[in-house]
Amino acid sequence: MASPTIDDKPIDEEKLGELVGMAVNELGAAYYAPLLVIGDRLGLYEALADGGPLLPAELAERTDTVEPYVAEWLAAGAAGGYVTYDRETGCYSLTPEQTALLADEDSPAFLAGGFQGLVGYQKRLSEIESDFRTGEGVGWHEQDEDVCHGTERFYRPSYETNLIDEWIPALNGMDARLTAGARVADVGCGHGASTIIMAKAYPSSEFVGIDYHEHSIEMARKRAEEVGVADRISFEVATAKEYNGTDYDLVMMFDAYHDMGDPVGVASHVRETLADDGAWMLVEPFANDRVEDNLNPIGRAFYCASTMACVPNSLDQGGDPVLGAQAGEARLREVITEGGFTSVRRATETPFNLVLEASP
Repeated sequence: MASPTIDDKPIDEEKLGELVGMAVNELGAAYYAPLLVIGDRLGLYEALADGGPLLPAELAERTDTVEPYVAEWLAAGAAGGYVTYDRETGCYSLTPEQTALLADEDSPAFLAGGFQGLVGYQKRLSEIESDFRTGEGVGWHEQDEDVCHGTERFYRPSYETNLIDEWIPALNGMDARLTAGARVADVGCGHGASTIIMAKAYPSSEFVGIDYHEHSIEMARKRAEEVGVADRISFEVATAKEYNGTDYDLVMMFDAYHDMGDPVGVASHVRETLADDGAWMLVEPFANDRVEDNLNPIGRAFYCASTMACVPNSLDQGGDPVLGAQAGEARLREVITEGGFTSVRRATETPFNLVLEASP
């Protein structure tokens, strides 16, 4: 029998089988993403972590949910490896590792927020599809609220783990300056997670949290009040090219610079507002400089998120140039120096982030 072809090109059936298998696995993962968000919102993972092993009926009773839904939800999680099933008892549970991933918001491995953001992105799917042809954009302020909340929950555990103990000490002399008392601007602060972490760690310093999204600033003010650091932080609704203040000892941007429509203009404004001996800390998604070196699971996740959120926001703000979430150090260095900085160095890194220090 002749081998199958497409446009007279032979098909390698073994490779096709591998590709189909990969696609089926991806399809299951895509279907599981909203189920993960449902489990997160309804406290199913938390209840399973606290009280497991549990039968579906027991988990339903503890979470005020309905057994048929919970039973199917549990089986889906077990099939994907997110939940553990005991075939002898019919009970489900979470291992410590599964708990760290899905039920412990303080864990650096907690990723439920990333799935929440993903579900939020999909609510703009038709608009993004249209923008592929028009070149128009979607600003962060136009995204579903799950995008903002999910993004914060995705990044905050890493900030909690690394910001004070690893990233600030990697900057030249900055830890001592902050301890003594410094002026700090957190530009693109969102809900204020990074600003609040810094204010708690450095009570002698003065912080300004800045974001153009008014609702996010309202949320940041509320959270600063809740944790008792509102006296150390003021919040401002402004863009990264227009925020107020001068002579900042430190300007910070966390996973935000690549979203901006005029990154050179932003760099120029940061330079104008920074003290002559100050520093600009940019925390950016980890990326190598060449596309082929980013074709891995982390790069894939960031490229996908960038297509749905980062590039649309940049285009909404003019997009000149559009960096995207996988810009890489060399491209970032290029636009930062074009904005007036003379020195840019990689201070440190994690599997998910590059930490750059730019000096006037």
